[in-house]
Amino acid sequence: MAKSLNALATQIYNECLADGEPVTEEGALEMARMELNVKTAEIVDAGKEKGKVRKPKTVKVSDEKKMLFDSIFTNLDRCEGIEPESITVLTENKLIEVKIGDKTFKINISETRKPKK
Repeated sequence: MAKSLNALATQIYNECLADGEPVTEEGALEMARMELNVKTAEIVDAGKEKGKVRKPKTVKVSDEKKMLFDSIFTNLDRCEGIEPESITVLTENKLIEVKIGDKTFKINISETRKPKK
C-alpha cells in the first residue's frame, strides 16, 4: 500500500533518529520523495512491458524467390515417388512439405541478405 509523502518522511526521520544517524526533517522529506519516485517509476516500467503490442512484420519477398518457389513447387511431382497430392505448401514462398511413403520432408526456401559493409 502506498504511503503519503509526509507519513513516509516521518517514518524515515524516526528510523534515522533511532539508528543515531543525523538527519533533518527536510532531508527525510527529500529521501521520501526519492523513494516514492523510484517506486512509481518501477510500476510505470512494469506496465509498459505488459501492455506492449507488436504489429505483425511485413515480409518483402523478391521476384527471384517467388519464381524459384513456384518452379520447385510445380516440378516436384515430376520427381520419382512423389504424388501431386502429397505436396503441401506450409508457408507461402517459404516452406513446402512432401510425403514419400511414410516419411515427411520439408523444403525451406530462404534468401540470404547481402553482407553489410
